[in-house]
Amino acid sequence: MHSRRTALDGEASASAGGHRVPAYRRIQKAIRARIESGELRPGEPIDSERKLAAGYGVSLMTARHAVQELERAGLVIRRAGVGSFVGAPKLHVSRLTSFTEAMASRGFVASSRTISAQVTEVDDEISARLSLPQGARLIRLQRVRYGGNEPHGIETCYLPQEQCPDLLERMAGRGSLFEVLEREYGIKLAYADEQLDVTSADSRTAEILQLPPGAPLLRVTQLLYTDEAQAIAYSLALCRSDRYLYLIRRFR
Repeated sequence: MHSRRTALDGEASASAGGHRVPAYRRIQKAIRARIESGELRPGEPIDSERKLAAGYGVSLMTARHAVQELERAGLVIRRAGVGSFVGAPKLHVSRLTSFTEAMASRGFVASSRTISAQVTEVDDEISARLSLPQGARLIRLQRVRYGGNEPHGIETCYLPQEQCPDLLERMAGRGSLFEVLEREYGIKLAYADEQLDVTSADSRTAEILQLPPGAPLLRVTQLLYTDEAQAIAYSLALCRSDRYLYLIRRFR
């Protein structure tokens, strides 16, 4: 008895090993490669479904399926009557990773712009959070974090200077604070306590993040611990709410 194949099943090509690859996956792979290489940037249009169908010699239904799959993956935004566009990278936060690692997992390069970097002694509340004595010297590092050349958030991070001497010099030209702590200081990061709430962008924050004043922001405070349960860093991040998706698993 012969099974009936759909148009999507039939439109395939041979790949390495003689396996048959559905045509819509070939289209997806090609578009993904252009996005990840930076050839197609967030907000730019991709080829129309009709042009994709003609270019790959497949049916319109197959081309449409390819674009729909890219939309489900968050790489493409489809606008009815207008076309399909490269979506801005959205971080799916479900485990402890640095911003740099999280962006890389989505196929984008992270970068930072330092707003301020200094040593301070004036924040006793944060010293207490880090289990430091009153008046302890703190490194304060404030940066704008970018993904796909688009600002995602403003992060202000505090660390004990005594445990991280010369951190500001070692961070020069580096994107990942996690990497510097682990490689330069041998600090093994293990877990973090995080608190999330919603706030709105003031005029300065809105300008930096390219948002209208009053736009909703995700405010994330994080206390980062080593594998010895020692608090090593406290950070406050103001993030674009349209660029983050937090995954929370609850047990009963």
